Amino acid sequence: MNKANEIQRVFILGMDGAGNFIQNTPTPIIDAFLEKGAVTYNAQAQSPTISAECWGSVLHGVVPEKHQLNNEVAANTLYPSDSAYPSVFQVVREAWPEAKLAAFSSWTPINYGIIEDGLGIHKESKPDAELVGAIEAYLEQNTDVKLLFMQLDEPDGAGHTYGYGPDSPEYLNAITKNDELFGLVLASIEKRGLLEDSLVILLTDHGGGGSHAYSHGSDHPMDKNVFWGCVGPGVAAGTSLPELFIVDTAAVVLNALGLQQPDSWDAKVPEGLFSEISIT
Repeated sequence: MNKANEIQRVFILGMDGAGNFIQNTPTPIIDAFLEKGAVTYNAQAQSPTISAECWGSVLHGVVPEKHQLNNEVAANTLYPSDSAYPSVFQVVREAWPEAKLAAFSSWTPINYGIIEDGLGIHKESKPDAELVGAIEAYLEQNTDVKLLFMQLDEPDGAGHTYGYGPDSPEYLNAITKNDELFGLVLASIEKRGLLEDSLVILLTDHGGGGSHAYSHGSDHPMDKNVFWGCVGPGVAAGTSLPELFIVDTAAVVLNALGLQQPDSWDAKVPEGLFSEISIT
């Protein structure tokens, strides 16, 4: 690996239920940031296009049929620490027992039903704006964090209340508001000089409004097509991603950190994503 381009840490910054509708509402911060790296607006959510199934795949590197997570399971049970499908957090913890790991999720089941317990991960669950404040405070004291995950929830909440898609002003406004919150996190990362040796992934888990204006879960393109992008060493500006599934996020994280992914995973590093660092 080119040491000048070595990635020291990964940030996974997500919003829930935004689909690819950042194309239909102002998101100047996300747009400008992703111009520096790779982006697609046609990444594919997992099926069914529901939060637990999709975030479970993002973090565990396998399709829902394997991780067996759904919203009810995630809300009521701890993810088994001996699963054949460990999360990125567990793999990183096993590689670096003393590494600082953090998960900030507005939707509480992610922190306790999707990410394993007992790994020494700093976990916080708060409403979107408060959560971003907590991330800023955490980064002030923990610039040596190795892996940090964020999930903001309001786009999905607005979609369920007002409807999803380009014809729902309230929904689009929630996405724009999240763009501002993403900006605060990105500014906090940059302020501490972490951008130059970090991989920052921006994504959403699913869309909505395909088979029902106020819901999601189908394979309709409005539910299935999502934005996904990343910026960091070895990712050239303007990199195209012709095929990407959100489950591949887990493979990208481990590859960026130089770790071998579990053989049980379905995740794959998208071809051509990294141009300047070796792929393990």
